[in-house]
Amino acid sequence: MAARKLAALFAAVLQLCLCQITPEVLPEFLAPLENHTVIQGRDVSFTCVVNHLQSYRVAWIKSDSRAILAIHTRMVTHNPRLSVTHNGHNTWKLHISNVQKNDSGSYMCQVNTDPMRSQMGYMEVVIPPDIMDDESANGLVTHEGGNLRLRCVATGVPKPTVTWKREDGRKIVLREDGQKQLLDTYEGETLELTGVQRQEMGTYLCIASSGVPPRVSKRYTVSVHFEPLIRVTNQLVAAPVDSDVVLQCYVEASPQAMNTWYRDSGERNAW
Repeated sequence: MAARKLAALFAAVLQLCLCQITPEVLPEFLAPLENHTVIQGRDVSFTCVVNHLQSYRVAWIKSDSRAILAIHTRMVTHNPRLSVTHNGHNTWKLHISNVQKNDSGSYMCQVNTDPMRSQMGYMEVVIPPDIMDDESANGLVTHEGGNLRLRCVATGVPKPTVTWKREDGRKIVLREDGQKQLLDTYEGETLELTGVQRQEMGTYLCIASSGVPPRVSKRYTVSVHFEPLIRVTNQLVAAPVDSDVVLQCYVEASPQAMNTWYRDSGERNAW
């Protein structure tokens, strides 16, 4: 009987010792915190999955500014666009609505163990291209042989690429050091047109793109002024007496010419 009691006591002590040396099961993350690339104005969420949380707490932190955003489901920040939800088990979500450019940066999901455990995700906010208003685009006029500068300033994140092309599909003509280049497209914010000829008037398109949809474009109308050029298909027109006759005169001019007919006698006729 005494041996039985002694064995039971020994078993109890052994069990107590085992309990004391059994390590605590610490919280662990089941999936990495995702990275996001988001268009400005949209909504996004970070998802943090933690097992064995026990009495510890989950906190959300903006890493680059070290600002505490939320602890468990209680918001610390006063930003109304941020909120946190918990599924009642092991998943916490940080929601950011109407994302803005200053929301870019690193976000941390942290558990207050000692030492603390955490994981980070990064969010990049991108902005679709936009072309700044330029009133000079409405009055691009030069005399034949003159020069014009077309300027198209595009904004966006990442910085957009600006490409020029002619709306009618004809080549862009560039002249430099007596050399002439014919291009389907030209890349750059400023398009320098030198020694402009009448054939180069028309609509030029500035297209801004960055990989963030949508790409945008703007029309620039180029006008070239030149003296009237007259062409007559038939200089001599014969017709029977008392019959009708048509005299044709083709005039090429910019701006549009006002045409008047005169007889050899100097008498002016307008029809």
